[in-house]
Amino acid sequence: MQSSSYFLHLFVAVALAGAATMHVSAPVALPLGSLRLEGRLSFDESDLSSAARDFGNRGRLLPAVVVRPASAADVAATVRHVFRQGGGRSGTLTVAARGHGHSLHGQAQAAGGVVLSMESLAAGGGMTPAVVWPGAEAYVDASGGALWIDVLRESLKQGMAPKSWTDYLHLTVGGTLSNAGVSGQAFRHGPQISNVLQLEVVTGKGEVMNCSDKENADLFHAVLGGLGQFGIITRARIALEPAPKMVKWTRVLYSDFRSFMEDQEMLTSSMESFDYVEGFVIINRTGILNSWRSSFDPQDPVRASKFDSGGRVLFCLEMATNFNREEVESKNKQVERLLSKLRYIPSTLFQSEVSYLEFLDRVHVSELKLRSVGLWEIPHPWLNLFVPRSRIHDFAREVFGKILKDNSNGPILLYPLNRIKWDNRTSAVIPDEEIFYLVAFLSSAPSQSSLEQVLKLNSEVLEFCNRAGIRMKQYLPHYTTQEEWRAHFGDQWDRFSQRKEIYDPLNILAPGQRIFHKAGVQYSSSTWQ
Repeated sequence: MQSSSYFLHLFVAVALAGAATMHVSAPVALPLGSLRLEGRLSFDESDLSSAARDFGNRGRLLPAVVVRPASAADVAATVRHVFRQGGGRSGTLTVAARGHGHSLHGQAQAAGGVVLSMESLAAGGGMTPAVVWPGAEAYVDASGGALWIDVLRESLKQGMAPKSWTDYLHLTVGGTLSNAGVSGQAFRHGPQISNVLQLEVVTGKGEVMNCSDKENADLFHAVLGGLGQFGIITRARIALEPAPKMVKWTRVLYSDFRSFMEDQEMLTSSMESFDYVEGFVIINRTGILNSWRSSFDPQDPVRASKFDSGGRVLFCLEMATNFNREEVESKNKQVERLLSKLRYIPSTLFQSEVSYLEFLDRVHVSELKLRSVGLWEIPHPWLNLFVPRSRIHDFAREVFGKILKDNSNGPILLYPLNRIKWDNRTSAVIPDEEIFYLVAFLSSAPSQSSLEQVLKLNSEVLEFCNRAGIRMKQYLPHYTTQEEWRAHFGDQWDRFSQRKEIYDPLNILAPGQRIFHKAGVQYSSSTWQ
């Protein structure tokens, strides 16, 4: 069964044309003549252009060279060579690790520098799921350039799977672990960075280091959620659990935000709950339930057909329960028991049963449809926020229906996360409350005018938070000055900057984040719209 047309319609609005800015850097005399690799260097115009693209599709910074590493040794040799040259003859050469190109603001780009194509590393690395011995923790060793969908498929061969996911699996392991990696399983297992046992990392000095909670622990925690600032993840050991065969997938609607919020929090704090819980905000839309019918079955078809959203702000609670065939009866009773505690609109209960792989890879179905009609590679001016629970009502009251009159530009996710599942030794930044909400505005801009409209609305949301004193934190953050980054990290800034001095003292790595600027490297704020 495919992902619903409702999600597809929300994920990206009908597109007319992309809008992006190309920035061509001044020629750099690359001191790479003595570099010897198993992989290869490419100066081909098409390769350079591809390395300057990302999912955000709002600005492009051309590198001088693309390196396709065949091993971690290639990654280390490249970084070490740049480090020993002092960052290039002019001291401005930088290195960016690029995974599947899903960054939003050029975070994996390097103007006039070196881009490491990490998917080339994955092609030669493979994955090695561990044999599960009694009392041992199962894991999979995966290349930092491996896609999560491939990690899943390889793990499933052993009847296992990682515990925590992102909604979209065609992202690299190193990419999501450099941020956090969140989805509807995070309330139970924490983000993906809370489920890593060991890393192999190439630091900004070109050193290859193994690290874990017990070995080189400071580097281990620095790199997790570290936005690529301290090292390049070349391999990760990821915790596994037994994989189910099937998923019972449920959607319901709410018209009252407080009930929606309280029910989500009840589910994400209870011992007995669903295995996945996420929420969506739906503003001023009609025909919602009809769009679900292609993928879900209504419990009461007659009442569902009479449901009228009436242009209201509605809230969708999406839940999933994992099961195996022999557990059908007991799992169905569990789902019924959990649903009986919820205060959703009765006529809006829709359910479906799909394979575990199909559920986890659900967004890819939408991607394929959008690519087939040329609607995938357009600007995506996303805004992802972590909002403290104490202010989520204030946020929702002002933003949903006032600042945002509809969500025709893309879906809006809203669901709670538990701070206790996050490790405060990592570099990830979250609000200082036990419960906080991910609020993700996943907009698409089909034209220049729609891009400007979305950016204006994003600015209004941020301005409201600032004006109202809502101490939110950006997830997948984008700032252009160190002052803004200092404010983002707050009291974690000193630790973050000290780690940078230790592991990447010449500011070689991940220049596209614009946190630490190298002398002589200029990034125009107008490059990104």
